[in-house]
Amino acid sequence: MIPFPLLRNPHETARELIDFNQKVLKGIENLGRIREQDIQVGASSKEEIYREDNLVLYRFTPMVEHPFRVPILIVYALVNRPYMVDLQEDRSLVRNLLKLGMDVYLIDWGYPGRGDRWLTLDDYINGYIENCVDVVRERHGGDPINVLSICQGGTLSLCYTALHPDKVKNLITMVTPVDFHVNEGLSNLWAGCDAGAKGMDIDALVDAFGNIPGEFMNLGFLMMKPFQLGVGKYLEMIDILDNEEKLRSFLRMEEWIFDSPDQAGETYRQFMKDFYQGNKLIKGEVKIGGKPVDLSKIRLPLLNIYAEQDHLVPPPSSIALGQYIGSSDYTLRSFPVGHIGMYVSGKVQRDLPPLIAQWVKERG
Repeated sequence: MIPFPLLRNPHETARELIDFNQKVLKGIENLGRIREQDIQVGASSKEEIYREDNLVLYRFTPMVEHPFRVPILIVYALVNRPYMVDLQEDRSLVRNLLKLGMDVYLIDWGYPGRGDRWLTLDDYINGYIENCVDVVRERHGGDPINVLSICQGGTLSLCYTALHPDKVKNLITMVTPVDFHVNEGLSNLWAGCDAGAKGMDIDALVDAFGNIPGEFMNLGFLMMKPFQLGVGKYLEMIDILDNEEKLRSFLRMEEWIFDSPDQAGETYRQFMKDFYQGNKLIKGEVKIGGKPVDLSKIRLPLLNIYAEQDHLVPPPSSIALGQYIGSSDYTLRSFPVGHIGMYVSGKVQRDLPPLIAQWVKERG
């Protein structure tokens, strides 16, 4: 913390100022050294096995001789980059799953360009996700596979599984919004989810922008906790300036936070209007490719994981899933962290991968 000289005696003040100055000088030296090197994200080796438009499907190199025979496909949100699940060696959900014998694939959505404005949820769900699932299945004998879906990717995967239940063996949802009209979460308020709330004019936004800029999305997330996310974390950064490894970890997080792809305009329009404003998912009124999404058709084993202190996806929004699916094998688990803590918390990294691996193997 920055010292407050007027509140201390002169000797303490002098010592703290000297320590503070040394920390800042060391921090400048560390920042200069880090600036000369790229901040590397992604700890696990992987190979590209499929490419379509901006999308790339990766398989991570197994870390055991004989991986578990049913692979896991990770479906991340469209909003941020998926390398958060493999940020660095000691903060990697992927790496920990590999160590536990899992065979892990991941969809990297890439960066939508101007020509992608007209991509719809049908294109993402019945197109890209469907094609990736089929590629993975073909590599593993054509059998159904496990899907590990995260945040908005969980919502997309619920739609996909309801439409294609024969292709998914087990479904895992993490910090996934389901009921979009819970009485928590500023994002719900901004979208006009509460009764009488005006919210954003989604049509005007898409018509004006085409694709929704990633910077616009990021500003909305930062404004949910303006001091903590916009000022407080940089004040706290002073305490780690003289620790190069902690500083490097901080900068990796910053890299991820501000690496926000634009959102395909028509996909954004339907997702915000149907899911946030209309709350149509739990009503069975969402239509993808002309077909209704009926969550009660999801009768396969489902593990639903939420963050107890999540400000982006309020716990009640995720917990609601159990009321609407048709599965008799439903497991609900939580961790006492926030949304980002699900990826970077030491306790979560210790306990979550074994939970997933054991749950999957028991149903293999």
